[in-house]
Amino acid sequence: MPLHIHTPLIESVPLSRAAGRSIWLKLECLQPPGSFKIRGIGAACEHYASQGAKRLVSSSGGNAGLAVAYAGRHLAIPVAVVVPETTSERAKELLRLEGAEVIVHGASWQEANALAQSLLGDTDAFLHPFDNPLLWTGHASMIDEVAASGNKPDAVLLSVGGGGLLAGVMEGLARNGWGDVSVLAAETQGAASLHAAMQAGQPTAIDKVTSIATSLGARQVCAKAFELSQGGLVHSVLVSDQQAVTACTRFLDDHRLLVEPACGAALAVAYDMPQALAPFNKVLVIVCGGATASAENLRHWTAQLA
Repeated sequence: MPLHIHTPLIESVPLSRAAGRSIWLKLECLQPPGSFKIRGIGAACEHYASQGAKRLVSSSGGNAGLAVAYAGRHLAIPVAVVVPETTSERAKELLRLEGAEVIVHGASWQEANALAQSLLGDTDAFLHPFDNPLLWTGHASMIDEVAASGNKPDAVLLSVGGGGLLAGVMEGLARNGWGDVSVLAAETQGAASLHAAMQAGQPTAIDKVTSIATSLGARQVCAKAFELSQGGLVHSVLVSDQQAVTACTRFLDDHRLLVEPACGAALAVAYDMPQALAPFNKVLVIVCGGATASAENLRHWTAQLA
């Protein structure tokens, strides 16, 4: 049995009314560790376990790290997660609840990642948060589930951080014969690394991440995501932090589900940007989740942006 669950696919009446077209939701926020990450990371952890890995090492204080910790607990393999100093106490607590060793190092993910790499021994496996073909193939399973329902969308709307979800969704579309489906790639201003690369026409890094949507905070997307963005089916859409947080609040009211601003970026397009959706009649939104989001966080973000 895989470590992820088959998540619900539902039509959203509130979002359909707001967008003026049929909006369907793939509720990845209901995965046991709180986000879609467990699909690819769970598959990768199972692969490394079958190859004899004795410890799993990650460098993420967010959804990826929590997915590794969850997988390690279920596979009975020790997990070490290196997190930057900016990681919230809630995230560290959730990691420890899953039994992971938490190591705090550096001011940014890049520094935490460098330490994680230095810790690797011969029997350790490293779990990158987004840049690994095993992850993309695992993430593609969400599109397999949608295809099995026979409910083909005209477009898929998703949030982009490092590009792992984008790569996985596009792999899923391709292997199900849905290569004509467009992908709307939503990012917050201040974390728009894919948008910057698409504008430049080449892989590029943004100077720094200033968005509160920290789960989108990769300064540069993986090479695979950039490559896929050049095929003509990926369309970049930018939203503000305010729009992302407001979308989280609206989604909580509409569907009783709490997600983080990184997920709110995609939801904001459906709520507030009908022009971006104008060419499409049926849109699938990947509700990617956010394990560290809380009601207190949402109140804080709202007050901070007021």
